[in-house]
Amino acid sequence: MALKKKPVTGMKDMMPAEMEIRDYVIGQIKETYRAFGFSSIETPCVEHIENLCSKQGGDNEKLIFKILKRGEKLKIEEAKEEKDVVDGGLRYDLTVPLSRYYANNANELPSPFKALQMGNVWRADRPQRGRFRQFTQCDIDILGDPTSLAEIELILATTTALSKICPDNAFTVRINDRGILFGMARYCGFAEEAMDSVLITLDKMDKIGLDGVAAELEENGYAKGSVEKYLQLFKEITNDVEGVRYCKEKLEGFLADDAAASLEMIITSVESAKEADFCMKFDPTLVRGMSYYTGTIFEISMDEFGGSVGGGGRYDEMIGKFTGQNTPAVGFSIGFERIVMLLLERGYQVPTAAQKKAFLIDKKMPKEGMLKILNLAKAERALGKQVMIVNMKKNKKFQKEQLMEQAFHLLHLTARTYHRILKVSRTIADM
Repeated sequence: MALKKKPVTGMKDMMPAEMEIRDYVIGQIKETYRAFGFSSIETPCVEHIENLCSKQGGDNEKLIFKILKRGEKLKIEEAKEEKDVVDGGLRYDLTVPLSRYYANNANELPSPFKALQMGNVWRADRPQRGRFRQFTQCDIDILGDPTSLAEIELILATTTALSKICPDNAFTVRINDRGILFGMARYCGFAEEAMDSVLITLDKMDKIGLDGVAAELEENGYAKGSVEKYLQLFKEITNDVEGVRYCKEKLEGFLADDAAASLEMIITSVESAKEADFCMKFDPTLVRGMSYYTGTIFEISMDEFGGSVGGGGRYDEMIGKFTGQNTPAVGFSIGFERIVMLLLERGYQVPTAAQKKAFLIDKKMPKEGMLKILNLAKAERALGKQVMIVNMKKNKKFQKEQLMEQAFHLLHLTARTYHRILKVSRTIADM
């Protein structure tokens, strides 16, 4: 059977030019987050199947790459259902593994704990432009802090990181609270058992618009009066702090006591303390599909990209699934892959890249000359330069073009230019 050169469907090989950008972006993100007091952690890529299928991951639980039991534990002939043959799976996000990590190690961690985690996740999704089955997520989370300070810190840290990576891109942070979403639905007469269905329809607002939401709600059998009252609310609410205050007043008796006050504090505090230049908006239509969110939710969008490049929210009940006791938690995830794709499409050049130099060596170079070249390269690297030593190929033109595309400054060294090597090496030594 012939071996296959192409990667598995939904996966991709990464070329050096992309890896240079990825490494740079990762470095900028980590540097920024550490400045805000976040500590790096790592969790295994394989999780217990029970954790991944705990009804906390929404539709992601339908996209798990599942792992069969091994050795004597795998008894296919006796299996009656999936759990008899499967005991693990590849993680589909970093939040579920983080919750397990904290539940297992809380006694050894500070409180609140500010976690930074970057790593690959896997989803058996349909591949498309910019979407692969293996991709990198970049999360920061604050565990153990029930106050609005956690959300404020997350938004400030994430926006600061994005402004360093994409300084010329305008972006917007949209924010809402699940308490306000439920309060609006209750105010309009929707029953408690209908909440999930109503929010699923509302989450389609960006795709089908206000009229489309109204039509779908009526098709689902909800009273026309409730639907009209619901849509009128969205027309009346503004996308600023005044809109939050309006909700607090309008939804009195249907709204959790602290939802509006917390949201108002987050918006005003971020606007006052932000380092980056961005727009902060209250968006009463923002839902975010993950069922584990319990309070504040937020998303970042870039005007040039035309879609979300990050998001997150509060999930105060997830850790309690492991420990039996709820722990306040809130996180923010940057859409790492989308940002890298945007930078690649723009032909982005890493600004902090070291000067590159390539020594092209003639095949007739004597041993003494080669030793001098090695020492010269060592001296150049000590000055912070990136130095490559390569033997000259027959197709010199193509080889040089490839190196120049990678921004290397070329120096062709032959046996006849041996004396130049000595001169250059003396010059470096005198610096």
